[in-house]
Amino acid sequence: MGFREHAAPVRRILGIALAVLLIGGVVYAVVAGRGGQGSSSTATKTVHGVIGSEKAEFFDDPDVVKALADRGWKVQTETSGSWAMDELPLKDYDFAFPSSQAPAEEIRAKSPLKVTPVRPFYSPLVVVAHRAAATVLADNGLVRMAGTKSGTLLMGPYLKGVAADLNWSRLKGAQAHPDLSGSVFITTTDPVASNSGALYLALTSYVAEHGKVVSDQAGIARTAPLLHELISAQGAQQTGTDAPFRDFISSVGNPLVLVYESQVASLLLQKQDVGDLVVLYPDTTVYSDHTLVPLTAEGEALGKLLGTDKRLRELAVRHGFRPQGALAEFTAATKPYTDYLNQTLTGIGQARVPTAAILRTMAQRARG
Repeated sequence: MGFREHAAPVRRILGIALAVLLIGGVVYAVVAGRGGQGSSSTATKTVHGVIGSEKAEFFDDPDVVKALADRGWKVQTETSGSWAMDELPLKDYDFAFPSSQAPAEEIRAKSPLKVTPVRPFYSPLVVVAHRAAATVLADNGLVRMAGTKSGTLLMGPYLKGVAADLNWSRLKGAQAHPDLSGSVFITTTDPVASNSGALYLALTSYVAEHGKVVSDQAGIARTAPLLHELISAQGAQQTGTDAPFRDFISSVGNPLVLVYESQVASLLLQKQDVGDLVVLYPDTTVYSDHTLVPLTAEGEALGKLLGTDKRLRELAVRHGFRPQGALAEFTAATKPYTDYLNQTLTGIGQARVPTAAILRTMAQRARG
């Protein structure tokens, strides 16, 4: 047999062997890939929830996604105003995660799963101001500064000013800042659709009623003119706090904006530039208890996990939230930023919140 005659069968044998190796490699890769999907780092349960916009960055955080996956979860979310959630087709979700207890009560009433909602973390409402606005308000007795980056908004004097059509042009020192013009007002979200806007009505009505919660039609009627003034001065409103806060950081829009403390703390903890931001804690504010309402057994299990898992609590703090019953975790993480944040909420009163039905009526009357 010549060389050419001998080489042809050899090439065929080598070709077959190579093909077997290649096929084996592909099979191994597929099996290995499937094995990876079943590993501890990949989710095995998928749940779908509707959340307030202020929690979107938390659930989108790759570290949160990984932590959940390591525990066997994949969480898909969409955002909605907290007070609009109960109008959604709840059967399509495993959980609803509004920003406070009042809208959670209405969602729970429509839920087929009658279990106790979970409140894994909370955040007080604060007002962010540009430094010029904060300084002018302080010079006119409406704010008490604590350094240059934080202070206390005096709600009594502020509401009296609003009732008297408070205008920047009548405040001493405002003339030096051309961007401070027109009526003095705090930008909020739509109180009919959004939690923070509704809670703003709760805290301002509580102050206007001299420390009493509105609980009947007479209280609604007494506070309606003031609340309407607070809302009508703003014009068009957003249904979530994320957009107005981003506008503020970009120096767009009104120099006073109501947000969650968590939004400010999150930026600081991520070492992002906050410009000339000043954090004003209303001397009477509302703590927004972010409340997860389970709509399925899987949603209930996720809620418990968020409230008890150490790693997920650490990540919640990184996004500025205060874990329930664990102030030390928040104060330790935010220690470098005490010039902005009132860690222990010293000197800050807490307003009681009306029932969901009363608050919804107040919001509708305020918007007009």
